Amino acid sequence: MEANLKAALGDVDFVSTTADIWTMNNKSFMGVTVHWINSTLQRNKAALACKRIRGRHTYDVIGAEIEEIHSSYGLHSKVVATVTDNASNFAKAFRVYQPCNLESESENDEAGDDEEPTFTDVIEALSSGDGQFSLPPHYRCASHTINLVSTSDVDKHLNSCADTKAVYRSSISKCTALWTKASRSTLASEQVEEVSRRKLKVPTSTRWNSLCEAISRIITIPMNELNPLCVKLGIKCLNEREYLFLQEYCTVMKPLTVALDILQGDECTYGTLLPTLTSLMSKTLALKDDLSRMTASLPDAIVKAIKIRFDPVLDSQEGLLAAATCPKFKLRWLRDEHRREHVKELLIRECRKVAPAADNANVPQLPASQDEMDFFDFKNQPTDSFSAEKEVTDYLRSGYELEILNRFPNLKKMYMKYNSPTPSSAPVERLFSLGGLDAFPEKEQAL
Repeated sequence: MEANLKAALGDVDFVSTTADIWTMNNKSFMGVTVHWINSTLQRNKAALACKRIRGRHTYDVIGAEIEEIHSSYGLHSKVVATVTDNASNFAKAFRVYQPCNLESESENDEAGDDEEPTFTDVIEALSSGDGQFSLPPHYRCASHTINLVSTSDVDKHLNSCADTKAVYRSSISKCTALWTKASRSTLASEQVEEVSRRKLKVPTSTRWNSLCEAISRIITIPMNELNPLCVKLGIKCLNEREYLFLQEYCTVMKPLTVALDILQGDECTYGTLLPTLTSLMSKTLALKDDLSRMTASLPDAIVKAIKIRFDPVLDSQEGLLAAATCPKFKLRWLRDEHRREHVKELLIRECRKVAPAADNANVPQLPASQDEMDFFDFKNQPTDSFSAEKEVTDYLRSGYELEILNRFPNLKKMYMKYNSPTPSSAPVERLFSLGGLDAFPEKEQAL
């Protein structure tokens, strides 16, 4: 099986990986999955490793393990990016062992980008390792980041806002009492099921969206049925203001839950990320007019948190090219005309880089015996010269089916490169789940 996987990976130019460390029963394991798009535009994935990690999970240990796994499959020059969650030691490993790409830096300078410079602690980088390896670019798990918005950032806002602090705490407290009662007592669970005709969902720390889903299940029960149930169970009833708050809370959180489900999909590519974030912010802000004073400020707080946490991603060249080379998105998700023109220019520029390699590979080489023909002055034969502008323009005017990329070979290669990463580290999470390691994992502290 390993030999077959190595053979399959040997035939592709671009791959991405996801990595994570989970701990259970005082044993730690690192999981790594690999993802790629083949020539028929089919997305493929496989597990590279699920190995025991001993000792502390320091950044140098994490970096060395990832490098060893990549190297064992001959992936060092093929990995476009590695996706992990926001754990601090993962982030530090990729920061310290980042490759020095001078060519890329000079190209960015020539392009006239006005980005803030990023500084690396050179002394730390040189003294912390043997300098014999570097890690690929690091993409932070978008699902984990959105989860931080929906939990940490939303909780911070609701607790700091005078209009919501009291009602937020009291309503969640009463929901918690209901969840606790129903999960610890068979009789209580049966009483809940009689009223709601289905079981309550209980929030868990290992399942994103679980709090919103659990609250949504409670508010499907009408107040005139919910409060008699609470009386029967011996817990405090929700008042009308608290019930309204929970309804509006679920309304505002709905776009976040939909975005999370999209980004964790099995077939989701990196090109889905920026269009998803754009729609998420737009749909969240559109809810403001239908909210009461209690939650009217929550949409703005969520959008602000998204912009802060995703700041390095929202205008990244990789994210823009990944989205633009997805036929279902192209430039349709960009509302600003200047930004659309900017991304179109990015497509053309990148297409020019890809084209020479593709064209030269198709030029037949003359036999050595015909070299003397170069001496004679013949009139040049008419040829169809390649035009990056034409390929991009024709692509943008074509349909939205994935198969149309077969008509645009250079854009197809760009799609296979920039969309090989997944926006989420969910695949490696599923690897641990399949291995029975999904119960109460100990995770590194997120940033």
